[in-house]
Amino acid sequence: MELNICHLYPDVLNLYGDGGNILCLQKRLAWRGIDVSVARLPIGSPTSLSGFDLVFIGGGQDFEQQVLLEDLHRGRSREICAAANDGVVFLTICGGYQMMGHYYETFDGKRCDFIGLLDLVTVGAKERMIGNYKFRCTPEAGGSVVVGFENHSGKTRLGPSLRPLGTVLAGRGNNGEDGTEGAHWKNVFGTYSHGPMLPKNPAFADLLLATALERKYGRAELQPLDDAAELAAHDEICARV
Repeated sequence: MELNICHLYPDVLNLYGDGGNILCLQKRLAWRGIDVSVARLPIGSPTSLSGFDLVFIGGGQDFEQQVLLEDLHRGRSREICAAANDGVVFLTICGGYQMMGHYYETFDGKRCDFIGLLDLVTVGAKERMIGNYKFRCTPEAGGSVVVGFENHSGKTRLGPSLRPLGTVLAGRGNNGEDGTEGAHWKNVFGTYSHGPMLPKNPAFADLLLATALERKYGRAELQPLDDAAELAAHDEICARV
C-alpha cells in the first residue's frame, strides 16, 4: 500500500506549524509499514493534482490569499474541484479552508473571489478570534473531540446544503455565533484548527488516512499505534480550554 500526499502552496500557506500535519501523516503511515510520498507544490508549480490521494492546504494571512488568486484562476481551482469531486481527501486549514468557499471579504471591503467548491462565504470582522479551542466532530467525520488553536478575523458562514465539521465545545469556531466549526463535504475537511492540528488529534489523523486508503484500495488497514504521548497532549489542552 502507498499514499501520495500533496502539500499545496507550502510557500505561502504554512502558519502556526501547519506543515507539521504533513510530518504527522508521514509518520503514522511509516509506523504501520505503509509507503508514502510527499510532493510540495508552490505557487506556479506545473505539477498536476492528478494522482494524489490526499491534499493538504494550510493557513495564511489576507495578503497571501490575494497572492494566490492568479495561480488559482490559471487552472489550479479547476484541478482542486475535479480532485475533490473524485473523492480525493482534502484537509484545509484557516486560509486554505476559506479558499474553498465562494469568497473572502476583508473588514475594509476588499473581496477575493475563490474556488466556490464549498457553499460558504467569509467576511472579515474587526475583532480577531484567537486562542486554544475544541470541538466535537460530527458522526460523519468520526465523532472525535479535536483540540487546536484558532486565530482568524474572518467569520465563515455555511450555506444550507453544507454540513459543519463539528460543534464548538469551547472557543469561537466558524464565526463565534452559531456554534459550528469547519465544514465537511465528500472527503473535504475544512477547519480553523492550527497547532499543528493532527499530532495531538490522532483519531482525526487516522480518519483522514483511512478515508484515503479506502478510496484507493477499497479497504483500510490501519494497525493500532501507541498514542500515549499524543493523547496526553490532547487531554492536557482539553483540560486547559
